[in-house]
Amino acid sequence: MVKVVLKGVHTVRMGERTYHYAWRGGPRIMGVPGSPEFIAAYTDAHASRKVSDDGKMRGLVANYRGSKAFNDLAPSTRKIWNRWLDKVVERFGDYRVGLFDHPDKIRPIIKRWRDQWADRPRSADYAIQVLSRVLTHAVDLDRISTNPCEGIKSLYSADRSDIIWTDDDLKAVEGKASPEVWHGINLAAHTGFRAEDLRRLSWSHIGEFEIVIPTNKSRGGKSAFVPLYDDLRAVLASIPRRSTTVLTNEKGRPWKDGPNGSGFMKARDEALPGRDLHFHDLRGTFATRAHMAGLSNREIAELLAWEEARVEQIIRRYVGRRAIAQGMIQKLNANRPGT
Repeated sequence: MVKVVLKGVHTVRMGERTYHYAWRGGPRIMGVPGSPEFIAAYTDAHASRKVSDDGKMRGLVANYRGSKAFNDLAPSTRKIWNRWLDKVVERFGDYRVGLFDHPDKIRPIIKRWRDQWADRPRSADYAIQVLSRVLTHAVDLDRISTNPCEGIKSLYSADRSDIIWTDDDLKAVEGKASPEVWHGINLAAHTGFRAEDLRRLSWSHIGEFEIVIPTNKSRGGKSAFVPLYDDLRAVLASIPRRSTTVLTNEKGRPWKDGPNGSGFMKARDEALPGRDLHFHDLRGTFATRAHMAGLSNREIAELLAWEEARVEQIIRRYVGRRAIAQGMIQKLNANRPGT
């Protein structure tokens, strides 16, 4: 039997399901790969490409994917955005780019597309964010005059200023997480590093007195560092050296997706049902500990690779009034008259 090789088939795996597309951003192909039905659908899809994609949204998305703006994003961000770009092409791929220069006509269509995720408002807003970025790219190319996504209100709003992981939260999730996931959570709480930086963290980044790692978020312009204080040394000592990277998966290999994937979410949901805690909130936990320990805003900014000009705003966002109030209470109690 001769095996037919179909060039350009784009495969997307989502959980236990696998989807196949005639090309990245192309129509979905139904059927079993290699079957006559699958081959016929693939052939028909390519035969239908009679009109050049240059004037269509699928061509614009392809152009954006090749742009410096997209490729300057952190690798973890590009991975997420590629999935949403596929959704943009799936819905709007055959639309002429010029149609998006008529906000009164296209905005209702965009909103209906967004509203399919209305029960997941953050996902809905992410869809608009990615589409908006593509359309901003179209404006930059002088393909359209305005971005019709501008002015579309977000569905999700939340103040995470006082959402941090408490010691009780950490103890609860430790009992549900695998050792590998727990190492990532514990290390994040003691360093304030982002999940992407923790994934890349190597033993070679650990010196005699501090950990120093170039941060992807700043595109190599800065390094995040944290001094090796006693509790952090203890955390590192508890992690077995099974690879060049500090954190590994259950097979002892470098973690491709990082410590904040499905294993983390499963452990969090089992240990803390109903709590809206994110892996990124562990940065707030570290910032809180640093603030409560008496570190200055400048010192915390250095540790987290934040701009000093913004440190007060971001500290308040992550540390929260409650933690600040607790710190004031401790100082007032410790320094009251007669003590």
